[in-house]
Amino acid sequence: MEVLGSSSKDQVEKSQEKVALPEDPLFAHGHVAYAIYALALGATISIWLIALRAPLWIDETGQYWQIYAGFSQIWPRHFMTLSSPEHAYILWLSTKLIGTSEAALRIPSTLAMLGAVYVLYLAARELFERDIAIIAAILFSLHPVVAFEAIDARPYAFGALVVNTSILVLLRLRHNDSEWLAALFGIAAACTVWFQYLFIVMLPALVLCFFVVKNCDRKTLWRQFGIAVAAFALAFLPVIPIMLFLFRTSKTHVVEPAPALLDLVRFLAPGSLFVGVCITGCVAFLLRAARLQRYSLSRFEPSHLLICASLALIPSLLLYGVSVGTSVHPFLPPRHCLDAIPGIALCWAFVLSRFRSRILRLLFCLIFVTVTACTQFSSPLAKLHNPSWKDALQYAEKNASTDNAPVMICSEFPESDFVPMPLDSPKSSKLFSPLSYYNVSVPVVPMPRELNGEAIRVGSSFLQEAAQKHERFLALARRSSDKTLDWLTKNGAATHSVHQLGEHDGVVVLEFVPRQSVALK
Repeated sequence: MEVLGSSSKDQVEKSQEKVALPEDPLFAHGHVAYAIYALALGATISIWLIALRAPLWIDETGQYWQIYAGFSQIWPRHFMTLSSPEHAYILWLSTKLIGTSEAALRIPSTLAMLGAVYVLYLAARELFERDIAIIAAILFSLHPVVAFEAIDARPYAFGALVVNTSILVLLRLRHNDSEWLAALFGIAAACTVWFQYLFIVMLPALVLCFFVVKNCDRKTLWRQFGIAVAAFALAFLPVIPIMLFLFRTSKTHVVEPAPALLDLVRFLAPGSLFVGVCITGCVAFLLRAARLQRYSLSRFEPSHLLICASLALIPSLLLYGVSVGTSVHPFLPPRHCLDAIPGIALCWAFVLSRFRSRILRLLFCLIFVTVTACTQFSSPLAKLHNPSWKDALQYAEKNASTDNAPVMICSEFPESDFVPMPLDSPKSSKLFSPLSYYNVSVPVVPMPRELNGEAIRVGSSFLQEAAQKHERFLALARRSSDKTLDWLTKNGAATHSVHQLGEHDGVVVLEFVPRQSVALK
């Protein structure tokens, strides 16, 4: 624990004494202001929990599929899911302790994100005063991506925890020459990639910040850097094979379009955050115009700005550049840039730290939290986490079980367009992972996401068999598989009449009824 001591924090407090802050009434006596900050932080956490019990979406069922077959299958299955085996083992252990309900599967992520918030607060304390550090934690907590991943049964929350830990260790290195701390920094940097492989874009920012924060002789600098690199190399070895595989098969995982510049702006400055900063800035301008000197700006710290900006901009701009300049689009969805959000929170905290008035800072926090909370709690979509297959599969089970009618299901995973469909039970394939959690007892015919040669082969064979048996069947698919549904409708029209039974959370359900049965009716 001595390695992670508070020597750097003491240096920060000494430097802050040079710029004496005026005593605002709320801060002069008692802990009223910090009680308000605690309530604001509690409100942000409550926003996370709105959709805690929502049905699992497709990627969450993929994570459940990884642990579905038991402990012994987690390691071989992680090569098929391209997901973190570390998170899978944590999730498996969690299910043994608290069950497999939707909420239970998400609790590990919620706890990890709570840890990430606390660690970011500690990191912010290395740069700012206590109230600004609390604001940084709140800014991080209220970012839409963080709020989403805090209840997502996937590795992102654990990735955020490790990213924030690496930032904390980095900042503790500023005034610490410990070799053990340098090794811990290298290990933490490598572990950021363990939980999400795209977080590798965070590494250049960490390296740059290392040279920015170190204020010591060259011998100590390069000794610590060499130790950190060696520790990183050892900890990074396990993920090299999967990284190479991802590089070779990168185009098979593309499902999102290229991002626009507005997507980048929204990621760096969510709407309610921008509104809060603008209002606070206007108030500060009016106060300065009224010559209330105690509300003037505090002393500028260039190194603090460089650290915060590097942690925010380098990873986000790297992914954005790759998404715009190549056929691979990792920037969308923005959860792939979760590693940049701690830096974004620190950047906005740096802006707030420029205002000397603590009351003004508290005003910003209240505006930001209030606007965001009102927006979220009043939204009719607040209780939805992401579109799920739950309703469609339950409807299909109820409808088809009366006569054991087969159900054709088009996979939602883009990888299904590049591999043969499973010959045995689709539950054994990650491509149909919703079936591992939301059970369907009737026969299932697996289909690719897009209309390709494999879809035509499987579809033609099944339509011929259904025609010979005069068999009723259902077809389920999302709108991304509309061409496949149109092909099935057209090619099955000679033997079956087609009816759309409904659309459940974006999943279309079609019924194919043999024409002979219709005539008999």
